[in-house]
Amino acid sequence: MTDKIQFYTNPMSRGQIARWMLEEIGAPYETHILDYESGMKAPDYLAINPMGKVPAIVHRGKIVTECAAICAYLADAFPAAGLAPRDDEKADYYRWFFFAAGPVEAAVTNKAAGFEAAPGRERMLGYGTYEHTIAALTTAVTGRDYITGSRFTAVDVYLGAQIIWGTQFKTIPTNDVFEAYAARLTAREAYQRAKDIDSDLIAKAQATS
Repeated sequence: MTDKIQFYTNPMSRGQIARWMLEEIGAPYETHILDYESGMKAPDYLAINPMGKVPAIVHRGKIVTECAAICAYLADAFPAAGLAPRDDEKADYYRWFFFAAGPVEAAVTNKAAGFEAAPGRERMLGYGTYEHTIAALTTAVTGRDYITGSRFTAVDVYLGAQIIWGTQFKTIPTNDVFEAYAARLTAREAYQRAKDIDSDLIAKAQATS
């Protein structure tokens, strides 16, 4: 059984988050590019992820899907990278990891899709309202360099990617706190390597389409 990580992705997807995390840990991985129309729906890939979505990784015979889970798993599986939380960081780490994967993801995608709860029905939604979610997200990166304090961890990959993409594509409003946080993240060498790889793959795909 090989230790090399098998990485299933499409460069125009949330797979960019997983690639960034892979570049952060520095472990060898093999990339498998899947298209939306056939590759993600092929039987051999559905055996890996029945949802027919990317990203997914296979490591030591085990499958991990969902970006947040991939980031958290890789941090634990490769402790030498220093991206898992220390004991005094765990409260903030898990709190904001789950907040980003739950309320933020739901609030942002629902708003982008044009879905809003009827007046008075907001309590039925796990995040309440989009505005409250963004206000809470702002507090997560206020007064600190990274989510757990002064040290970059895996939660910054996942939550940070949502802020970077959200402010870029206008699904999350820009503010000074988000801009400063995003600038720290996009300056990281691993982020830039991952971005260059996926940008090159996108350019090649567009050139042949």
